[in-house]
Amino acid sequence: MGSERQARLGDRIRVILAERLEKGLRDPRLGFVTITDVRVTGDLQHASVFYTVYGSDEERADSAAALKAATGMLRSEVGKHLNVRLTPSLEFILDALPDNAGHIADLLREARERDDAVTAIAAGAAYAGEEDPYIKPRTFDEDDELQTASAEADVDEPTPSGND
Repeated sequence: MGSERQARLGDRIRVILAERLEKGLRDPRLGFVTITDVRVTGDLQHASVFYTVYGSDEERADSAAALKAATGMLRSEVGKHLNVRLTPSLEFILDALPDNAGHIADLLREARERDDAVTAIAAGAAYAGEEDPYIKPRTFDEDDELQTASAEADVDEPTPSGND
């Protein structure tokens, strides 16, 4: 039940911060910031705010500095809109999800290229031995069946014995 409350509080904090950032801060260093997730501790005293910044590494660093400078103001904004006894402290963490997604996409592209290369090599390949090296059960022709039947008939005939 506590985790449900944490999730609801985290979602509410995410919405409040996103609305406040949409209105804008008076810091020119703040770039195009998107709040991706908020995780609240079990005692509801600390909130980790994950965000992404669209732009270069310099813009990410500037936005991180702007968010760090505005943490107190954003925390008071969150406190005004939440109906909780204690306002959680905010920690802004740059979300590595877009970078990881790009890296995974590159790895998948590389794997696809290698698969295509292996498929091209396999298309021109030939068997080293027989096409099907496994032993199969023997199949009989009509001639084989006749020979087998006559061999069985020879075995069934009584042999003459000299004791009669």
